[in-house]
Amino acid sequence: MGLSGNLRTMDLPEILQWICSGRKTGTLHMERRSVQKRIFFQGGVIHTSWSNDPRESLGQFLIRDRLVTEEQLFRALLKQENEGRLIGSILIADGLLSEDDLRGSLQAKAEETIYDLFLWPEGKFEFKDGEEPANVTVFIDVEVTGVIMEGVRRVDEWQRMKEVLPSMSVTFRVMIGHARPENAVESEALKLASLDKSLAEISLELRRSEFETASAMFELHRRGIVQVNSVGKEAAAAADLVGTIKDLLSVANQRLGERRYDAALRAYEEVLAIDRLNQHAKKGLIALMESRSKDRALRTVPLDKVPVMLMDMRTLTRENFDPQEGFVLSRVNGEWDVRSILKLCPMAEEDALLIFARLLERKVIGLN
Repeated sequence: MGLSGNLRTMDLPEILQWICSGRKTGTLHMERRSVQKRIFFQGGVIHTSWSNDPRESLGQFLIRDRLVTEEQLFRALLKQENEGRLIGSILIADGLLSEDDLRGSLQAKAEETIYDLFLWPEGKFEFKDGEEPANVTVFIDVEVTGVIMEGVRRVDEWQRMKEVLPSMSVTFRVMIGHARPENAVESEALKLASLDKSLAEISLELRRSEFETASAMFELHRRGIVQVNSVGKEAAAAADLVGTIKDLLSVANQRLGERRYDAALRAYEEVLAIDRLNQHAKKGLIALMESRSKDRALRTVPLDKVPVMLMDMRTLTRENFDPQEGFVLSRVNGEWDVRSILKLCPMAEEDALLIFARLLERKVIGLN
């Protein structure tokens, strides 16, 4: 049996108790503004989770806890695109992560994903009975009762902090001659606050939940290290940075598809200005550079020019050519122009033109 509604009429502890007491197996879907989350249960126990909030991706937990570097994660993500394997499996296979560390990060990720839901004043929910995650090889087992107790404690603490931090769009003023931060999280939060970042932006940069970030800033305020400025004008935008990032990525990808490279570049850079670790924007920039380079190469091959060999046969035999390059070269006779040869090539015209561009760059052929 499924269950659906809004958190305004049925609160999260009730939903979790219903799943737990019924020993349900299935997926709880949650949605608020642009944030979507899924919590997977097996027999009423939390099994794993998914979220489109960049602070709640597995990779960001691994970076935050210094289990992998940004570069290692990015390389693994590129490998994931090519091989289709899960990011955790790739990192373990490459010797960068142990299975115990992966399981610990998955548990922290699942717990933080749920704890954040306790602070949602409203949001749609739907429990899909029997729905299980696909392609998940490492699961966790987290009892619901302990999660509810911690979630309720955070709600009480959140209400106390909101008296000082009324909105995620507030900014801070760092006090001159202040005391020293007590830990690495406070130090990083203080540095971001000094750059006039809002609470929401600091949360995104720290890769920590709104609650954890607010706790750090609340403590800095309590000790007189920062003061709170008035709520900024962009309160709505600050409250939905996930949506802002999603919209910017959509625009960037569309402009890239249209080959409007400058516009795509600006949109990707805007994403990285908000979320400097955003892997989608980083991969988009790589695709942009490759596409731009490809376009430049294509422009070096006029269709009405006649390709001619610049290397003699003896030199050609010492070069390494792939089968497609070999086919194109076999059609270069000093008489047919590029357009004519393209009609004979059993490949996409753009691919053949790129082969011409590579052969020109290697000075295997010239154009008359």
